[in-house]
Amino acid sequence: MKKKIKRLATLLLTCLLFAGILSACSTDKGEKEDTGQNTNTETNTDTETNKDTTDTNEEESELSGTITMSGSTSMEKLANVVAEAFMLEHPGVTVSPEFIGSSAGVEAVIAGTVNIGNASRNLKDTEKEAGAVENIVAIDGIAIIIDKANTVTNLTKDQLTKIYTGEITNWSEVGGAEQPIVVVGRESGSGTRGAFEEILEIEDMAKYSNEINSTGGVMAKVASTPGSIGYVSLDVINNSVITINLEGVEATADNIKAGNYFLSRPFVMATKGEITEQSELVQAFFEYLNSDDGKSLIESVGLITAE
Repeated sequence: MKKKIKRLATLLLTCLLFAGILSACSTDKGEKEDTGQNTNTETNTDTETNKDTTDTNEEESELSGTITMSGSTSMEKLANVVAEAFMLEHPGVTVSPEFIGSSAGVEAVIAGTVNIGNASRNLKDTEKEAGAVENIVAIDGIAIIIDKANTVTNLTKDQLTKIYTGEITNWSEVGGAEQPIVVVGRESGSGTRGAFEEILEIEDMAKYSNEINSTGGVMAKVASTPGSIGYVSLDVINNSVITINLEGVEATADNIKAGNYFLSRPFVMATKGEITEQSELVQAFFEYLNSDDGKSLIESVGLITAE
C-alpha cells in the first residue's frame, strides 16, 4: 500500500513539473510573436513614412510645361542664359525665347500669345492700361560706340544730343578728325532706341544714317564703318569697337549703380497681370530670377540686379 501511494505521489509531481514547462514555453513563444509583430509594424510604418516623404519631394520638384517669351533683342543674352539654367534645374520644363523687339514683345504678352514680354525700357502708360505689368529684373547701361580708328574718347550729353539730332555732323566739331559722322541707331520700336531717345529727350527728333534691327547689327555696322557712332546694350561690348566716356564717366556697372553714368535703362519681363496671377510655372521662373542663383546669372552677363 505504501508503495502505491509513493508511486502516485511521484507521478503527480512529474505531471506538475511537465505542466509548468509547457506553460513557460507558451509564454516565451507568445512574447516572441508579439515582438516580431511589433517589429514588423514599426518597419512598415517607417517604410510608409519614407515613401510619403519621397512622394512629396518628387511632387515639389516635378515642374513641367512650357514658358514662352518674346521681345527685346538687347535682352537676348540674359533671356538665353536664364532659360538654359532654369531648364537644367527643371528638366521637365521648356523655356522658348524669341527676339522681335520690345514693343512687339509687350504687344504679344497683352494679346496672350506669350507668357512673358521682354522690354529693354519702361512700359508705356498705354501698355499698362492694356494689362501689361512691369517687372524689372535687371538694369542695363547703354554704351556709345565708335569705330576703332576714331580718336574721340569723350562726349558731353549736349554733344551726344546734337550728334543725334543732326546739329553736329563732323567729328572735328567735338575734337576729332575732319570726318563726317555716320549716325547709326536701332529701328523704330526698339527698346534700346526708345530708352536712348527718352533719356536724351529727342523722341521723334533723331536723324539716323542707318537704322538697324538688332543689337548685333549695330555693333557690326559701327565696327565696319569709318566715322560711325552707335548705341548698344552694355553687356554686348567687345573689342571690335571703342566705347566712349560720357561726361568723363566710363560705362561700367559700378558707375551705373553709383548713378554717375546717365545712359541706363531697365530690363523688363512684362506679364499680363501680376506675377501672382500667373501659372505656377511662370511664378517659379520669377522666383528663380530673384534667387541668389538668378542674381548671379544676371551679373554674369554684365547687368545689374534690380534691387
